[in-house]
Amino acid sequence: MDDAQLHKRIDELVAEEHHLERGHAGRGLTEDEQRRLGDLSVQLDRYWDLLRQRDARRRAGQDPDAAQERAANVVEGYQQ
Repeated sequence: MDDAQLHKRIDELVAEEHHLERGHAGRGLTEDEQRRLGDLSVQLDRYWDLLRQRDARRRAGQDPDAAQERAANVVEGYQQ
């Protein structure tokens, strides 16, 4: 997945996330919606991580296409 594709997918996931959050103002999310919101958050973290990897590789003079999406448990374990 190249940078443009990653940005497009991130935009789609963010739009879905916002739709879920805004569409339920004043009432709670169902369990399925909460689960989906959690899944969206994890997938967004993974895609942002992949973009950062690609950028770091590019700045280091390496092939950005060699960057690989990391597992959710790895990305979610990062310290902020």
